[in-house]
Amino acid sequence: MSWQDNMQQWLDYKDLDPDMKEQLNEMKNDDKVAEEAFYEPMEFGTAGMRGLIGPGINRMNIYTVRQAAEGLASFMDTLDDKLKSQGVAISYDSRYYSQDFAYESAKVLGAHGIHSYVFDSLRPTPELSFAVRSIPTYAGIMITASHNPKQYNGFKIYGPDGGQMPPVESDNITSFARKASNLFAIKVKPVTKLREEKLLTLIGEDVDLNYMKNLETVIVNRDLINNIGDKMKFVYSPLHGTGKMIAPRIFQKLGFKNFNMVTEQAILDPEFATTPFPNPEFAQTFDLAIERGKKIGANILIATDPDADRLGAAVRQPDGSYKLMTGNQIASVLLNYLLQAKKGLKQLPANGAVVKSIVSSELATAIANKYNIEMLDVLTGFKYIAEKIEQFEKNGSNEFLFGFEESYGYLVKPFVRDKDAMQSTLLLAEAAAYYESKGKTIYDALEDLYEEFGYYREKTISKTFEGISGKDKMAQIMKTLREEGIDEINGVKVVESIDYLKDTDTTEAGVKPTGLPKADVLKYVLADDTWVAARPSGTEPKLKFYIGVKADTEANAAQKLADFAKEIEGWE
Repeated sequence: MSWQDNMQQWLDYKDLDPDMKEQLNEMKNDDKVAEEAFYEPMEFGTAGMRGLIGPGINRMNIYTVRQAAEGLASFMDTLDDKLKSQGVAISYDSRYYSQDFAYESAKVLGAHGIHSYVFDSLRPTPELSFAVRSIPTYAGIMITASHNPKQYNGFKIYGPDGGQMPPVESDNITSFARKASNLFAIKVKPVTKLREEKLLTLIGEDVDLNYMKNLETVIVNRDLINNIGDKMKFVYSPLHGTGKMIAPRIFQKLGFKNFNMVTEQAILDPEFATTPFPNPEFAQTFDLAIERGKKIGANILIATDPDADRLGAAVRQPDGSYKLMTGNQIASVLLNYLLQAKKGLKQLPANGAVVKSIVSSELATAIANKYNIEMLDVLTGFKYIAEKIEQFEKNGSNEFLFGFEESYGYLVKPFVRDKDAMQSTLLLAEAAAYYESKGKTIYDALEDLYEEFGYYREKTISKTFEGISGKDKMAQIMKTLREEGIDEINGVKVVESIDYLKDTDTTEAGVKPTGLPKADVLKYVLADDTWVAARPSGTEPKLKFYIGVKADTEANAAQKLADFAKEIEGWE
């Protein structure tokens, strides 16, 4: 049907949610906005579906959430009774409608006789992953738009291993959801009935205590924490989100007594009033933390995004200012400390492995090589890291030690199968304590790595393409890059071209398979060790270009990165 037909169905529906009806009536006078809301259904990307809140088949609302839940329920109807009876764990963040969407999902699942385990209040995404594994349930639903602005919300589905649902199952769920094309006919069962029929169980403190018990195992050197933990001064911000539920408790429990929260950002506010972009990679999110840090002389500032799966950090400098670190820099310091500490305690396994995305820093590879630890690259999307962990456990080939993506996501212990900012917060605190005992800061530790391995610098250029025309524009740019090919970038020869969609890795020696699943990603390796990648985001209307360079000095690395970025900014 046309977008006008889709919209008319909503206008004709007499029992439409009052908020949706009011917004829909406002939308009638703006064809562009209406078309974008109704031209096609929402898509599942690398991490579920995410979009603007509002009326329409291409928006987040109770009806599209019901459709997604119906897709999961219908898929679970095809499973054997034992798997289906395990049910679904559901959590949510502090965003507008998050709790409503969580319960709407449970109501749809309940109509299929599927048991839901719903958190009694908001909880972090990694704790949802943990709940799937520990209850255990067959699947999990997390209602969140992660680090997006207040206008967004999202719906993420997790599989039995606690990782984001793999592509085959995700495609089947999407197919079932599309069959439920009449969003207003999807059956739901009232919450009172679900409780009466024991199809809905509330969870909370029971899972919290179990999760925190596992978080304690992230600490490598407890003696270090016992000796210096209470001397370290931290400032922490949950950015109005779920980290508030766990971080203060686990820090206090482990002996980090000087733990200060940014009180203004510890308010569970769906407006994100103090930070319109609640993303810890943005400097603005640290303004209040820096203010608090200067007052108390904090060693390190930590911020986690609203669903507490991403972590950003800033480190105090000798002049009392604070320097923000990138996701790649944080990951490199965490990895080096982890491997060094395990080696010192004779806990470093011979078959240890680290897993990172193909667009993350090669400094981590150099660090892993130093400790004779295997580095494995996977596609962007933490579910691919989770898949590797599952493979390790099934075939015994490797012991997982650390996983990360450049986008501020890290995992230390596999009791969670998604990026976990609560785990990485603890490891970062331990690393900070270790370097403090040596008279250094985390940033000093990073500089030491650069001195040892060379100066690595990375940059992500995100170009936003909103609406229908934006989607077409992104597709056209990727098509042009593929068809025309690239022989050199910024005057440097391309020595390897990798097309993950075509499954081709091309060098002068010939063409071989990439060894990874197909994905719309292009990557180029240059003669001077620079690499460049292009990838449309799976959850946002963005085309992302990634750049990684290496040089012998900090100045040369910065200049090299700037030169490549300038050229790539012109790729359209």
